[in-house]
Amino acid sequence: DKFMCYCKTGAGDLSASISSAEAKIASDTSGLAAAEASLKQLEEELATHQSDRAEAKEALAQAQALREKEAAVYAKESSEHKTNIAAMSKAIGALEKGTAGFLQTSAGAKLRQLTVDMDLSAADRDILSAFLSTGASEQYAPQS
Repeated sequence: DKFMCYCKTGAGDLSASISSAEAKIASDTSGLAAAEASLKQLEEELATHQSDRAEAKEALAQAQALREKEAAVYAKESSEHKTNIAAMSKAIGALEKGTAGFLQTSAGAKLRQLTVDMDLSAADRDILSAFLSTGASEQYAPQS
């Protein structure tokens, strides 16, 4: 009796189970296709982001190298400017005191070198050279 009931209802239950499974297969197949498409898109985005990151690292390295190069140039120029300012300060102080023999000192030699190295017009260079070649017997009178 128990088995007879199963025979009568078993075929219907089995048929319903098969229909349900087929519907679930279709649903799972479309879900799998969507997941695969999403995975492919994420892999492409990952590759793009990795490429962008590599480019950013390279740009950062180039910028760092440029900053280091500019810092070295700045340090060199700053040192030269500080030396020149110190020499000019000594020269101005000596000239204001009227010190004879200033041009024989190291500061005077630096001042003469500056007149050669500076970007001056020919007339300004001549005036400066004439001033620097003035003998110890001639006195300097500042105009200011």
